[in-house]
Amino acid sequence: MNTAELLMLALLLDALLGEPDWLWSRLPHPAVLMGKCVSWLETRLNTGSARRVKGVVTAACLVAIGLTLGGLLSLFGQLVEVIIAAILLAQRSLVDHLRAVALGLSQSLVQGRDAVAMIVSRDTDRMTGPQVTRSAIESGAENMSDGVIAPAFWFLVAGLPGLLAYKMINTGDSMIGYRNARYAQFGWATARLDDLVNLIPARLTGLMMAIVGGCLRDWRGIIRDARKHRSPNAGWPEAAMARALGLSLAGPRSYDGKMRDFPWVNETGAKGITGPAILRCCEILWKTWALALALTVAIALIF
Repeated sequence: MNTAELLMLALLLDALLGEPDWLWSRLPHPAVLMGKCVSWLETRLNTGSARRVKGVVTAACLVAIGLTLGGLLSLFGQLVEVIIAAILLAQRSLVDHLRAVALGLSQSLVQGRDAVAMIVSRDTDRMTGPQVTRSAIESGAENMSDGVIAPAFWFLVAGLPGLLAYKMINTGDSMIGYRNARYAQFGWATARLDDLVNLIPARLTGLMMAIVGGCLRDWRGIIRDARKHRSPNAGWPEAAMARALGLSLAGPRSYDGKMRDFPWVNETGAKGITGPAILRCCEILWKTWALALALTVAIALIF
């Protein structure tokens, strides 16, 4: 089978099984192992002087580990490649997490806050219902790119080594890619590398969402709002999702007890949104997944 055919099977397997509790309650998840690898490097290298240089070394190590491990695992055959790719895709688990937030909000605001705290890093203890809803939808849009489309893209480009290298970089960015006193220098290289490897997938995700969401005619507005985002990539799927649902995303939010005044995405959209909007977001995510699957099938047939 070619790489596209393997990806097709992995997409389907992930959608069917997601993250089975019976398995990951007994074995460490690959994402946990990747996190431990990043933590090991950070503990030993993020000290003393020349932290930016050490950060470059760390980023190179993450890529090398991903490529090497992916190459070794590929030697075990295509079935292993499909299973590992399915594990590292996150469509089913992403939607399950979002639905948990919607269910929590339907029961109480406190339960909605508790559920969204599992998937976002911002302060959640004083969130209103609309803030909980926006946070979940923003996380869903961004993670559709980081957790599904980007891994699939790099699997198509470079097989399992490409996928594992991407996941190592993305995991590294989520742990050390912050602009604070501890990581501003050391995490710079990993953060910039993550921006680079997500450059095409994020825009592709936004385009696909705009197509399935029926808002491709607003593409110029999506571009305009995407450029307002503090991330060079996350704004694309968020802006597309906001227009697909007809609501506003982003805006002011609190981190570590401090309010930060971020610009609105699709500022004229609805702001008083509630839990059902999360379920509509899930529909867009599944339609985007279906389009990705269809494109993968087309590539498999062509090549």
